[in-house]
Amino acid sequence: MVESYAGTERRLEPERASAAFVAVYALAYLGLWVALLTPVVVSLAVRVQQIDPDGKEGSLALVTGVGALLALVANPFFGHLSDRTTSRFGMRRPWLIGGALAGTLGLAVVSLAQDVPVLLLGWCLAQAGLNAVLATLTALLPDQVPTAQRGRVSGLLGMAMSAAIVLGTFLAQALQNSSFWMFMAPGLVGMVPALLLAAMLRDRRLEPGSQPRYDVREFARGFWVNPVRHPDFGWAWLSRFLLFMGVATLLTYQAYYLTDRLHVPEGEVARLVFVATLVQTAFVVAGSNASGWLSDRLGRRKIFVLSSAVVFGLGLLVIGLAGSFSTFLVGMVLTGLGQGVYLAVDLALVADVLPNRETDAGKDLGVFNIANAMPQSLAPAIAPVFLAVGGGGNYSVLFGAAAVFAVVGALSIQPVRRVR
Repeated sequence: MVESYAGTERRLEPERASAAFVAVYALAYLGLWVALLTPVVVSLAVRVQQIDPDGKEGSLALVTGVGALLALVANPFFGHLSDRTTSRFGMRRPWLIGGALAGTLGLAVVSLAQDVPVLLLGWCLAQAGLNAVLATLTALLPDQVPTAQRGRVSGLLGMAMSAAIVLGTFLAQALQNSSFWMFMAPGLVGMVPALLLAAMLRDRRLEPGSQPRYDVREFARGFWVNPVRHPDFGWAWLSRFLLFMGVATLLTYQAYYLTDRLHVPEGEVARLVFVATLVQTAFVVAGSNASGWLSDRLGRRKIFVLSSAVVFGLGLLVIGLAGSFSTFLVGMVLTGLGQGVYLAVDLALVADVLPNRETDAGKDLGVFNIANAMPQSLAPAIAPVFLAVGGGGNYSVLFGAAAVFAVVGALSIQPVRRVR
């Protein structure tokens, strides 16, 4: 249904999204994560080592730490701005195009940098641009996809992060002899489908002067959704945050787990991590697509979120107790299945409980994306507390604690009332 008023198009419920739009939308989302995650997982460490081999640990921590902090701010900030944009080109399109170009330019600066300050500047530009794209793409789900399709579309989006790590790792290995293309190839993979999506997008347009004046108070509002006034959104945010504490713990410590707990030789770690990631991703893709489709058919979201987070937590327990790589892979299968189902349905669920989809979707989904990003910094900060139990190196306690986070995250979705 479409309602027009004062020259402004207001979509109470979007029309059914075409197969072509869904395909390009999913490709743009996948490309965005390839561009954003490939440097974090592989390329930045290689580039920092080339520039500052003696101080690589400190320099990498500086670059990634500042970049993560900027991502926390940039996502809700640009989401809020896109909600208020009155351009004749639409609300979301300018940020989709501008963010893709700025992100690619930032990656080019990183690839050509000859010292750490320039590399840091380039990575900050890349983070700002790519997070503007992420905020825009997330807002397009409630903007462009009706409720009856959100599970299936969200299922396609849910597998993007894991698939992007595999694709990005492959690109980085194939192009490791060229520092320029090691960054620019993922950048182009992100930029091209984003520009194609912008070209085909039937964007919403706001009437100039229809939005309140942007001041300090409005800026601060862009980083907050009151969980007391909007409890469904608050519970959904908490659920995502707790599950991602488990995801961040596994992603950060799996390599050390293989060497310290399973006594894998250092020369074998990279290969086994790639094998484990590939296995996990296969189940993320399977779980994400199947659960998104089934969620739409049944008209239910919460049971999928609940069961998937429990499966993810069980997988972490298996990993924490594993005594061999084969058992570790069993745990990765379970975490992949749980993560795929969760990410597919949870994104559809939060789109259904947005406090105000018409005016604040970009801002609110930007705030929701903080639940993805914050655990990447918080999990490594608190992990030493669990590892120190019993004299140090206690990965059973660490992954047990991560499993508890995931299960509590599952239970946190139960109080949500606006969806089944």
